[in-house]
Amino acid sequence: MGYNGLLDLSVWQLIAVTLVMTHVTIISVTVYLHRYSAHRSLELNAGLKHFFRFWLWLTTGQNTREWTAVHRKHHAKCETVDDPHSPVIKGLSTVLLKGAELYRAEASNQDTLRLYGKNCPDDWIERNLYSRYKLLGIAMMAVIDLALFGVLGITVWAVQMMWIPFWAAGVVNGLGHALGYRNFECRDAATNLVPWGIVIGGEELHNNHHTYPNSAKLSVKPWEFDMGWAWIKVFSALRLAKVQRVAPVAHRVPGKQLLDRDTATAILNNRFQVMALYRKQVIGPLVTQELANVDASVRHQFHRARRLLSRETSLLDEHHRQRIQAMLEHSQALKVIYEKRLALQQIWLKTSSNSQDMLAAMKVWIHEAETSGIQSLREFANQLKTYSLRPATQ
Repeated sequence: MGYNGLLDLSVWQLIAVTLVMTHVTIISVTVYLHRYSAHRSLELNAGLKHFFRFWLWLTTGQNTREWTAVHRKHHAKCETVDDPHSPVIKGLSTVLLKGAELYRAEASNQDTLRLYGKNCPDDWIERNLYSRYKLLGIAMMAVIDLALFGVLGITVWAVQMMWIPFWAAGVVNGLGHALGYRNFECRDAATNLVPWGIVIGGEELHNNHHTYPNSAKLSVKPWEFDMGWAWIKVFSALRLAKVQRVAPVAHRVPGKQLLDRDTATAILNNRFQVMALYRKQVIGPLVTQELANVDASVRHQFHRARRLLSRETSLLDEHHRQRIQAMLEHSQALKVIYEKRLALQQIWLKTSSNSQDMLAAMKVWIHEAETSGIQSLREFANQLKTYSLRPATQ
């Protein structure tokens, strides 16, 4: 009979223990490496930070500075030739199958570490153990797994070693920029894979994260769940963590009609939610209306019209642009709301540094929307006036 290890666990117990350990690894990545180190969206207790560093050294061999630098560069250069792991540039199959290799290649780039790896651990244990002997930790983990779980411990160890390269480097970095749904039209192709961020600790909500990268909470819709955020709440209750930033909350004051600097700034702060609302309340209903009225011979040109007309323009290819142009030639109303959508985004791009200019541009935009003759656009413009930096009760 083979050696079953010090714990002598059954197969089902072994599976449960493996899932618990891989879950600890996922939480170490999403809470410590991602939300704390890369984005500083929360602060962590020193002891908890060191536990995460130690656990990641054992189970992944990952270095805090390297991971942080590669991820920060991904955000800074997203979907460009300088992005370390963009499926848009490198191809989905490459990122899925070689995600870990792409990470290692970028982690060895000293310019990346110098530019994007600031404010990472540089204490004695980091210099003399974690960074110097990266493979020692995972070798120790192999010995520990064999001692605790016997011959099957090598299988447990293999799962631990593959967990992050598969889920993070492959699935999130690959499929998270190719498949899924988008709550917001951020300037890159990031998607939410599923609304329940459980398996990868909340990293499944990738579109939300790329829209609000400095938010400690990755879920934004009431029906979305972020396991990493649940752990952060537990750590906060135990006084082991303190949240620094979350996505902005859109405050609305019913009946408010005054468009002032407060309103314009609130609209700017919540611009992604505003554009999501524009897609839902203006583009969606009008597309439905135009589809009912357009001639059957050209109806095929309106396929996925709602998605195309609300899509971030930098993500449109030539075929998509031609489809949009064909739709706009057949519908003056769609042309108006599409141009108004682009004009609204241009206000934020050109005037965000000057509140007075932004206010003046917003007043012009709202006036034009109210006099457009399009009911849904007029109602949307009226709603914009209700935005506020403070809730109605204050």
